[in-house]
This record gives sequence, C-alpha cells and structure tokens, in this order.
Amino acid sequence: MILPPAILGMLGGGQLGRFFVSAAHEMGYRVWVLDPDSHSPAGLIADRHLVAAYDDYAALDELAATCAGVTTEFENVPAATLDYLAKFLSVHPSASAVAVCQNRIAEKTFLADNGLPHGPFAVVRHEAEVRNAGAGLFPAVLKVARFGYDGKGQARVANPDEALHAFHQFGGEACVLEKMLDLDCELSVVLARDEAGNVRCFDPCENRHRHGILDVTIAPAGVAAALIARAREVAGQIAGKLGYVGTLGVEFFVCGGALYVNEMAPRPHNSGHHTIDACVTSQYEQQVRALCGLPLGEPRAHSAAVMVNLLGELWYDDAHASSTYREPDWSVLHAVPNLRLHLYAKHHARAGRKMGHFTVIGDDAEKTLAAALHGRAAIGIRDDER
Repeated sequence: MILPPAILGMLGGGQLGRFFVSAAHEMGYRVWVLDPDSHSPAGLIADRHLVAAYDDYAALDELAATCAGVTTEFENVPAATLDYLAKFLSVHPSASAVAVCQNRIAEKTFLADNGLPHGPFAVVRHEAEVRNAGAGLFPAVLKVARFGYDGKGQARVANPDEALHAFHQFGGEACVLEKMLDLDCELSVVLARDEAGNVRCFDPCENRHRHGILDVTIAPAGVAAALIARAREVAGQIAGKLGYVGTLGVEFFVCGGALYVNEMAPRPHNSGHHTIDACVTSQYEQQVRALCGLPLGEPRAHSAAVMVNLLGELWYDDAHASSTYREPDWSVLHAVPNLRLHLYAKHHARAGRKMGHFTVIGDDAEKTLAAALHGRAAIGIRDDER
C-alpha cells in the first residue's frame, strides 16, 4: 500500500492527468508529471513537471528513482515505457493491458478471442484485404489501428473502392474495417479494478456525439435495466480478462436492443467527468486508490448529472476557429443553477480541442438534462450536424 505523502508519477499531461493530480493532492500525495508539452494542463499543477519525451530514459530513471507508483492518462504512451518502469516500481495499468487498448487490431482480436460482443470487422494491412472484404461489411468505417481518437484517423466508406481510397489516404497504415451499425444509442461504463480483482462500476451513461467528438453525457443512461446490467457485466469481464488495475472506460454501441463493444480506454474516460461532481468517489480518486493499493471508493451517484464538452471553436466567432480569438462569456453558464464549470488551462484553443466541460447535477433527470441543454445553447454550441 502506497500512503501519503508518497510521490506518484503520471505519464501524460492532459486534462485527465490534471484531474488525477488534483485528486491525489486532496488525498495528500505529491505528483510528478512527464509530458513533452511545457504548457500541459497537468504539468501546470504538478509538484514537478518533467518536460521530456515518453521514451527519454533519463527522465524515466528520475521517475523510477523518486516515485512510488506510476500510471498514465492516455493510451498512446509506448508500452515499452511502461515495461521499463515496471522493473523498478508499481505501474498500473500494465503494459500488456495498455497494448491491447492502444491498437484497434489487438483490441478487436481480444474481443473476438474472448467471446465478447462486437460488431463485424476485418483487419486491413494490405490492399488485397480491402478488395476481399465481403459486401456484407459495407457501409463501413475504416479506422487506423494506432493513434486515432475523437473521430481522427477514420473514414466512412460505402464500398471497397471508397475503402481503398481511404486506405491510401491513411498512407497504407494498418487499419480495421468496421461495419456501420444502425445505432439506438451509445453507452459507456467507467469502472475501477484493484489488484485483488475487486470491481466498482459507475452507473452506465448515455453519450451523444457531434462531429465525431463526445458532446453530451447523460448519467445515468435512460435505457432498460437489463441493458444496464449487461453493460456492467461485459465491462467487468473485459477488466478481468485484461488483468486490469486502475480506471477503465468501455464504450458500447446499442443496436436493436443488443450491446456491442466499440472500444476500451485504459484510463479515466471523458464520459466519466461527471463523477467529480455527482458521485461519492470520482473516477480520478479511484485511479489514485487502485494505483496505491487502497480500498476502492463507493462509486454511487448522489445526483443525476449531464456533462457537456466545451471545444476550442467556442473561443472564436466561427466554427472553424479562423476568426478573432475571444474568451467565451462564462457568466451565462454560471447563471445556470447547479452547474459546475471546469476549464483545463490549455494555452491555445483550436477547433475540436477539448478546452473544458461543465456538469449540471440535480434530483430530477429530465430537469437536469433540460438545464444542461439550456447552458449548452447559451454558450453557443449549435445543433447543426452530429
């Protein structure tokens, strides 16, 4: 068990890392952040910020010599970095678990091999595999296997010719070709798992996207109880099969009342932001607890909640962030009762960049959603295209 005032290490300096630092500080820990961006949000509030690449072994040796445990806030930290650090100190989640989640081919193969629900897909490494994809797989989405997120590295394709064009546009990188499903809705489950295999799930959430990026999260999801139970069950199975320790996000598609795993995130999840304001224990405190070997906290929600992402285009007069920069009028959000605003201190706003979020909490789910959507409209988020 790692106890305060021990130093914890965080690989990655984004907003998820920033919330981890805040949670760790509240619990009495100190935190060192390793991130190559000197302006990283987590680095700004860390006890020390090592401005270095994730494969900078001098910086890794400093972490190993000083920290009692290390975790990560995004899945693209090289697995070799996690493996290296694990020789010297506690590292959660493990390199093997992160490696599955950071590669869509490995992820889909993991789901298939373990009998977990997933949509039809094909692995694409060569042109021939595009041409040989069955007609039943189309229309589809072609996704690069590595480094794609928030709609990046993805293309909708109606037939093999379009898929081949997209494959060339992606530079012939390894991809997965996923059949487009007719969605009822999208859900996510955020959970924490400790080394003893204990699992604590937050209530499954409904997620709505805009331009391929998460727009609104509604907690709890207003779907059938059987679907809620199944989502919890599958997420727990995934964590167990991975031997996962830490906070994990699992995204699901719901199609015709059936549940399909979309992808896994080996870290806290954007759809779990509301747990800061609406739950007994946040997803970030759970990450600290799992890393340090503390008993996991109670994930129970004390309020209904709706979270809305705030993207960089709000800092400009047009949706493409090409006009004059100006700070949004936050007073319109502060006027909404029970609204909690969280800004990430990122140094530059650009279209599609997650700059902050707000969460509205309340006792009545419908009224809470209405208040959040009012705030969303007031700050200037348009319902043009999803």
